[in-house]
Parts: sequence; C-alpha cells; structure tokens
Amino acid sequence: MRPACLREVVERARADGDGDHHLQNFLDAFYRHDGDITVQSAMIAEDPGFLGEARPDAFLGGVGEHLARRWRLPAIPAWVRHEARYLDKAMFVPDERNLRNYLLCVSPVSFRPRLISTGPDPLQRARFPYHRGVIRMPLTFPQGSAATALFNAKR
Repeated sequence: MRPACLREVVERARADGDGDHHLQNFLDAFYRHDGDITVQSAMIAEDPGFLGEARPDAFLGGVGEHLARRWRLPAIPAWVRHEARYLDKAMFVPDERNLRNYLLCVSPVSFRPRLISTGPDPLQRARFPYHRGVIRMPLTFPQGSAATALFNAKR
C-alpha cells in the first residue's frame, strides 16, 4: 500500500532505508488525487519528522513546499520552514557536473533556498498529471538578452 502522507514515507524509510522508493510511491498516491485539494493538503500537512540525515531531511522540506506551491494548495505547511530542512552545502540532483549550471537556472523556488538544485519539475512520475502542463527550460530567450547572445555565439 502506498504511503498516504509524508509522515508514512519517513516512517517506512526509517524501517528499511529505502526513502526514495517510498517517496516515489507517495507521489503516485498524491497525483492520483489531482484536483482534490482537501486530500492533497492533508497528505502534506503533518510534520513527517526527520530521518536524521541533512540531505533527505532538506529534500523532504522542498517536496512539501513544492507540492503545495505547484498544485496551488491553500497553505504551505509550517514544518517545511524548520532550520533542519535547509542545507549549508549545495546539493545537485542529479549530481552531474556538466548539468550544474542548468540545474541552478531551472530549480524551483521551493528547493533553491535549501541549496538544492534540481530540474524544473523534479517530482514527475508516471501518474504525474501531465494535462496540467509541465515546467520546462525555455528554448528561446528574449531578443537582446545575454542568454540569446551566448546561445547564438555557440552556433
């Protein structure tokens, strides 16, 4: 059975150490309730607690905030603002050196203050509600911008 809330993700991860698997299952359950903001809000409302590792604890803070923002839920849970939900050293997901500049540019606002750089829609899954659209890095830039100059210079 999929975790019904982020607290269950943390509990299961403590038990078997496979937090990524449980988070992915949680996201599938969250997206299954797309459009039901009452259910989705309840799924992220409760403080999930901590795993005791800086990176996963910070990432979970980003997940809670991102889901609330991305799906326009009525409130961002207060627990995401706990100081242990922020890193003091940058983290890149994925940690590929040649992607770092891209990830710095497109990382969602829920992850940036936590020093987590990731793709523009980092929580996509098979059940992701694609009909709502995805966030992508633009392929065109405003005329006269520094990005346009750089892009054209590499041609």
